[in-house]
Amino acid sequence: MDAAVSAVNDQIKEASGFAYRLREEIGSVIVGQRYLVDRLLIGLLANGHVLLEGVPGLAKTLSVKTLAKTISAHFQRIQFTPDLLPADLIGTMIYNPREGTFTTKKGPIFAQLILADEINRAPAKVQSALLEAMQEHQVTIGDETHPLPDPFLVLATQNPIEQEGTYPLPEAQVDRFMLKLRIGYPTREEERQILDRMAVTREQPSVRTIASPAEILSARNLIDQIYVDDKIKEYIVSLVFATRDPAAAGLDLGPLIEYGASPRATLYLTLAARAHAFLEGRGYVTPQDVKSIGPDVLRHRVIVTYEAEAEEIDADEVVRRVFDGVPVP
Repeated sequence: MDAAVSAVNDQIKEASGFAYRLREEIGSVIVGQRYLVDRLLIGLLANGHVLLEGVPGLAKTLSVKTLAKTISAHFQRIQFTPDLLPADLIGTMIYNPREGTFTTKKGPIFAQLILADEINRAPAKVQSALLEAMQEHQVTIGDETHPLPDPFLVLATQNPIEQEGTYPLPEAQVDRFMLKLRIGYPTREEERQILDRMAVTREQPSVRTIASPAEILSARNLIDQIYVDDKIKEYIVSLVFATRDPAAAGLDLGPLIEYGASPRATLYLTLAARAHAFLEGRGYVTPQDVKSIGPDVLRHRVIVTYEAEAEEIDADEVVRRVFDGVPVP
């Protein structure tokens, strides 16, 4: 490790301490769900939106709300419904007849952490309004463009089992989520802890503020300096290309993949791997960082064929085979 990498490594070790304290503080409310909490922190640190998929009651909403409190961020929860309008999300122009002028009334999107609850229940025009906010970090109301606060993060939830009255998310929008998480049930021991902690009528435990939005932005600057070796970069590119042209990578997955991952996957995989290294207190990325975060970056970017669906092979299985088949540096 040369001097520059060693210096960054020392900085990261010192600066990443608040991430451990954030985990501990969130853990005082959320039982288990270490995977969910870590991925929310990675999204926050890597400036990437997160899509959470899981059945109701798995503490998705509570986790996001608790995270917002621990970093003292302006938080807004938006319940997506079929009758939601773009103006309900981004705001609108209001006419003042006395003065003959229009004033801008900003919507709930003007917050630092947005929880888009049941995002797949809103129609396409609402999804389009959200798309500009997610990609450009700005919204257009009337003929004026308004910047969104920094940091700005959309954490969206969707229910995988109740599909009545839902609209499939456009592929262009799904691709703008850095991570897609599949949240599972807690273990038997964790469920017992949940019962002991939460089965009360009084108010749930509160959390302390551990970090500020300014500290998150400062951590992002440090994460940009985390060293990624050329071999790791080649490994990331090889993984993404293996989803597009499996035969060239020596993988027999061609009949199973309709569309591979976009170039955005390459960028997000690198950023997320850096954020993962930061959480581990390292100033350099290892192949294990890439393998740990890779499925969450790729699962929603690989579209499987009808043949794969007929064989009950989903995108998760295809991504697993890609990681098994591409040589690790």
